[in-house]
Amino acid sequence: MLTDPFSQFDTWLAEAAKTEPNDPNAMTLATATPDGRPSARMVLLKGADRDGFVFYTNTQSRKGGELAANQAVALLFHWKTLTRQIRIEGRVTPVSPAEADAYYASRARVSRLGAWASDQSRPLDRRQTLEARVAALETQFPGDDIPRPPHWSGFRVRPDSFEFWQDMAYRLHDRTVFTRAGDGWTTEKLYP
Repeated sequence: MLTDPFSQFDTWLAEAAKTEPNDPNAMTLATATPDGRPSARMVLLKGADRDGFVFYTNTQSRKGGELAANQAVALLFHWKTLTRQIRIEGRVTPVSPAEADAYYASRARVSRLGAWASDQSRPLDRRQTLEARVAALETQFPGDDIPRPPHWSGFRVRPDSFEFWQDMAYRLHDRTVFTRAGDGWTTEKLYP
């Protein structure tokens, strides 16, 4: 185990990229309503550095509303092929408009149209309604220049803690926790 949680994360993510058959950057994002009701879903990590972990979404979705009301979140990466997981707890802040624009421009054309077409998390009467919206947007935006919708952006999770979990024989798992302490980190082991 390395002494820096960001370096340890980078090492494990790189190893997962070699072994996981699909989306090694998939993570569970856990949020909570203002009254504390938990909610979790899978999202994709789209950036990671010492400032935090970035994902993108419709800010008017259920998760967007929960993030606006309560910035405390948890992330979970689980890599079955490596029998490892990383838990991260922290707070979210919005990414800059320039960061959101840059990532949005890198997405596939249909994904960009979908960001406009989807009223994410709201009731949909039938699939054809969504498909008709996408078709109309293909006419409205015939080229590759599709502006980012004002309700679509990203969030950065600034970690307060990391827990690195490694499966071990006889369920004697290895657990290492890093907790933010000013500009540094404290480290401790936990019983499995």
